[in-house]
Amino acid sequence: MTLDRDSIVAAAQRLSGLVEQTPLIAADLPGGRVWLKAESLQTGGSFKLRGATNRLLQLSEAERAAGVVAFSSGNHAQGVAIAAARLGIPATIVMPSDAPALKVAGTRAQGSAIVFYDRATEDRVAIAEKLAAERGGVVVPSFDDPHIVAGQGTAGLELAEQCPEPVHQILVCTGGGGLAAGIALAVPDAEIVCVEPEGWDDMGHSLAHGTMEPVGPNPPPTLCDALQTPLVSPITFGILWDRNARGVSVSEEEVKDAVRWAWQELKLMVEPGGAVALAALLAGKVPVKPGTVATLSGGNIDPALHKAIIEEKRSS
Repeated sequence: MTLDRDSIVAAAQRLSGLVEQTPLIAADLPGGRVWLKAESLQTGGSFKLRGATNRLLQLSEAERAAGVVAFSSGNHAQGVAIAAARLGIPATIVMPSDAPALKVAGTRAQGSAIVFYDRATEDRVAIAEKLAAERGGVVVPSFDDPHIVAGQGTAGLELAEQCPEPVHQILVCTGGGGLAAGIALAVPDAEIVCVEPEGWDDMGHSLAHGTMEPVGPNPPPTLCDALQTPLVSPITFGILWDRNARGVSVSEEEVKDAVRWAWQELKLMVEPGGAVALAALLAGKVPVKPGTVATLSGGNIDPALHKAIIEEKRSS
């Protein structure tokens, strides 16, 4: 398929009534007013339901009967699981053995089967492809698929329509780049800033050097499990490169500051990976200017971890 703004508009029509139109919330930061697209309030707790639903809706009857296989640390897993349950499609999700318990439970609650793998020693893509081949199913990747990107881009259409001022700059939490690429197509006149955790900023390095670069050896541990993507895809990189997008990275402490701020100021529970765009603004790594929007892309955080992050500042 041709992936352009028209395909985002078509996806929005396809998804009408099947995903939530999440709020765009005004927030006053030290640098000025910004707008936060709260996909943490989407069904399933993240934007991933958009792409998953758009992809599954376009399966043939035979493909639906055979089922789907996805691989994810949690948010895409839940998006696919929810969409599959709603459409009556069998689903198997390949998840890392260290995936957050909350995300595992959320995926399992939708009726999907789960196959665990070792993130350090096993290849999740190979496992998913093997399972799909054995069952005649379809692999539903988390970002390396035009239908997924088109579905994610519907969040961009929404935020542009919701914002009371012209949107000039959008900071997007970035793993594989599906959300960033979709928003880049949906809002073609806005500057796109891809925000990643330090050490996992492969998209930022790729955009800086003009070629896809993987995460380096022995990347640091991060609370941003949703953004631990070792290499972006030609689809997402190509779109963001053509749009002159750029990348910035944030530290673990800056991410925790953003999680705390979202709770204390907005009473929003945002997971670390869903808070990196806000973190970049709070840390002053991206200047606030009129028409600045940031995504809060996920809210699936273990309550105990969230409590620890919130209380850490108070005791320090």
